[in-house]
Amino acid sequence: MKINMTQWVADIIRQRKVAAIPVMTHPGIELNGHTVRQAVSDGNIHYEAVMTLAKQFPSAAACTIMDLTTEAEAFGAQIAFSDDAVPAVASRLLPDVNSIYDLQVPSLTSGRIPQYLKANLLAAKNSSRFTLHASLEKRPLFAGCIGPFSLAGRLYDMSDIMVLIYEHPDAAHVLLDKCTQFIMKYCEALKLTGANGVLMAEPAAGLLSNDDCMTFSSQYVKRIVDRVQDDHFIVVLHNCGNQGHCTRAMVATGAAAYHFGNKCQMDEVIRDVPPTTLAMGNLDPVSLFKDGTPVQMREATLDLLDKMRSYPNFVLSSGCDTPPHTPIENINVFFDALNEWNEQ
Repeated sequence: MKINMTQWVADIIRQRKVAAIPVMTHPGIELNGHTVRQAVSDGNIHYEAVMTLAKQFPSAAACTIMDLTTEAEAFGAQIAFSDDAVPAVASRLLPDVNSIYDLQVPSLTSGRIPQYLKANLLAAKNSSRFTLHASLEKRPLFAGCIGPFSLAGRLYDMSDIMVLIYEHPDAAHVLLDKCTQFIMKYCEALKLTGANGVLMAEPAAGLLSNDDCMTFSSQYVKRIVDRVQDDHFIVVLHNCGNQGHCTRAMVATGAAAYHFGNKCQMDEVIRDVPPTTLAMGNLDPVSLFKDGTPVQMREATLDLLDKMRSYPNFVLSSGCDTPPHTPIENINVFFDALNEWNEQ
């Protein structure tokens, strides 16, 4: 479904009721009787999980899987898969500085990229079926991708890249440029599937100071934003590593929306977010969504809503991707609490 996303953002801000977009696909995978391994490897199963959640919950947008290994695998990294846990990079691809210069930017036919494009294409093609809730006349589809610094860290090793940026900054920029080239190409392809935006996960940038985040993350994210973001496709920049110290660097990217993790105080970081952009977050996906009791889930949701009542650009969300085995009851309580708040 083609949606004017500039207008969609403005409508979210203007409306009296708070919108919610929890980042989740694993509950849909489980409701359909599939494993994580199947969903991250098969575009049809991935799409079915997205559709199942879109039918069941009144989220203001549908999200595809947040997988921080897809792009690394395309470059050649070995991935460890599990039936019950998200994929992980098994070992570093780049053993030393010299290997950075030999690294080739892969094509979009590498690894599982075609399956992710397929899932987004199917979801976008059938996005009119997302609008089963009367309150959601237009519900966009957000694809997912990793951010440049987080991808570089998965290719070079997260600990070692922190050393690389100080000891060999020129090599670090070469690696980041190659990562950016691929992510940009991937985002352009996701845009062509009909997705309405992309949730870019850049959690490793939270390890950096604000200045270093500008240098080694935000300037590269901005290149992608400048290339793909327009009236019909937006970038939602996610950084769950940010504790509030690099929000200004995030905002410098020019993304249309910013997604925050539970390590920060939502009512503090939103002060650095332009009022014409969205600030999403930030209920703990593990201690609340997965492991919390329904009472804890309800109280935390209402408490966050109360803290954010003065910010029309706030969108209620999980602080990151809700993990496998998140109870459906807690998700229902999350939306029930939101509805209770909105009906006041």
